[in-house]
Amino acid sequence: MHPEERGFRLSDRVRVVRNVLPPLIVLVVGVVEFLISRLPVPRQELWAHLLFYGLVGPAVTYFSVEWIAQGTRARERAERELRDLYGQLHASHAQLGAVQALMRDLTDAPDMGAVLEVAARGALRVTGAAHATLTVPGGLSASAGAGPGGSGEAGPVEGEAGTYLLKVPVPGGGALALGFAQPPAEATEALAQALAAEVARGVEAVRQRTLDLMTLYSVDQSIRAERNMRRLLSRVTRTMAERAGAEARAVFLSDQDGVLRLEYAQDRQGEKPGGLPAPPFAQQVAQAGAPLTAADEGAAGVFPGAHSVLGIPMRDEEGLVGVIVLGDARDRAFDDARVSLLALMAGQATLAVRNARAYLYSEELAISDERARIAREIHDGVAQSLAFAALKLDIVARQLHADPAKAEAEVRAATQLLREQIREVRRSIFALRPIDLERYGLLETVRRYVLDFGEQNNIRAQLNISGDVQLSPGDEAVVFRILQESLNNVAKHARAQEVKVTLHGGEQVTLRVQDDGAGFDPATITGRVSSAGGLGLLQMRERVEARGGTYRVLSSPGHGTLVEAELPQG
Repeated sequence: MHPEERGFRLSDRVRVVRNVLPPLIVLVVGVVEFLISRLPVPRQELWAHLLFYGLVGPAVTYFSVEWIAQGTRARERAERELRDLYGQLHASHAQLGAVQALMRDLTDAPDMGAVLEVAARGALRVTGAAHATLTVPGGLSASAGAGPGGSGEAGPVEGEAGTYLLKVPVPGGGALALGFAQPPAEATEALAQALAAEVARGVEAVRQRTLDLMTLYSVDQSIRAERNMRRLLSRVTRTMAERAGAEARAVFLSDQDGVLRLEYAQDRQGEKPGGLPAPPFAQQVAQAGAPLTAADEGAAGVFPGAHSVLGIPMRDEEGLVGVIVLGDARDRAFDDARVSLLALMAGQATLAVRNARAYLYSEELAISDERARIAREIHDGVAQSLAFAALKLDIVARQLHADPAKAEAEVRAATQLLREQIREVRRSIFALRPIDLERYGLLETVRRYVLDFGEQNNIRAQLNISGDVQLSPGDEAVVFRILQESLNNVAKHARAQEVKVTLHGGEQVTLRVQDDGAGFDPATITGRVSSAGGLGLLQMRERVEARGGTYRVLSSPGHGTLVEAELPQG
């Protein structure tokens, strides 16, 4: 608007014309009529009326209406400008909403493929392009097109004739290519660059989440079946140190008296011996129950030469388990560390430590029970037999001169009894001998055990291994334990001449132990305990079924015994 147009609004002009013009017309007409009446010639009076009412009147009316029309046009122009501005604001608002929706969808995308698809479709909504193609390093890409109906079906391919291609780089690698039906404006190009930056942030967030999940999965897999405490802590803290960029790590565990003591530590000089009381910084972390950092003297108190340390408590519903400390020679080395991820890993370590301690405790109980069982077997079996043999030899000593023939028979009976007890002791020693599954693996351990079993017990032992056997360490231990118990029962109860062992790997890993011995009725002695570790048939079945497998025993008196166990492949 011009300044004079802004000075008089349309309503002001209409009011001026309405209020001023009628009196002014009356005044002017009165003055003109008075002047005309003073003209000396009557014909001049006629021309004066014609001139005034024919020219001046219409002119005054025209300029008055034109003055109002100018205000009307100025108002219409202002309304058009307001409508254009509203349209621009509406478009900007819709564009901003589309950008916000894209950012939200990128945050919620579960994986890289979903990020690329969401970004490609979002680029269409935000920029109004006909098609979009997004590529990132690694050969991943996604495309989207508006299609004829705007429903998302494939539009024209990149570079197709009749389209204008706009290609902007994605920070970190890759590119966002947009195809337009018309040449894109500078604002659209700036918007595309902003979208590329958001896509880069979304891609990096997914990569970080994927890396975190892979790290947690790796830690979980590495400690799931680990029973050795130092190896367990070494694996967990090594992964944590790699993620945090630390060069030293240590774990302090709470002992039975609630005292924090060093369980595992390693720095640039190697592993350190455990057992020492925790330094003040580890005590502070335990008391705080939350991650803490320290520098200089506090750091040096944990690792010599360290300038910064990060401590993370290991806690569960039962209380404090320990403290993990990471150290580094750099100042403020852990300012950017992802403490939440490290805390999750510490939580996994806490559960693993609890499990390892429970396993060690169960081993101690099993050893105690085994000692008690061996004591009972020696007392009820070997000891009584040896005492009986001693009585026979005493009788022989008294009969040696009075009845030499009877004394000789008693000596032979005692000798036979002693030989049987020697075989029994050897069977027990063989069954109790530790087997290193971790060192040799399941297949080699089975070969060694079956071969030794046949030699130790004077039984023909045949072994047949076929297929691919892939079991978890825990399942391997169960399979070998079933084999050990089954063979020990053959040696002790079956009176067999031959035993056949079959191990086959397919969808299921199947173990079969079949002998040609005396057999038995499984219904009558299901709870029988062997001498190799106290596992009866019922306990062996429970072990296998707890791993998702099946266990059965087929036997009858005089027809031998077949033991079969199946476990799913790991």
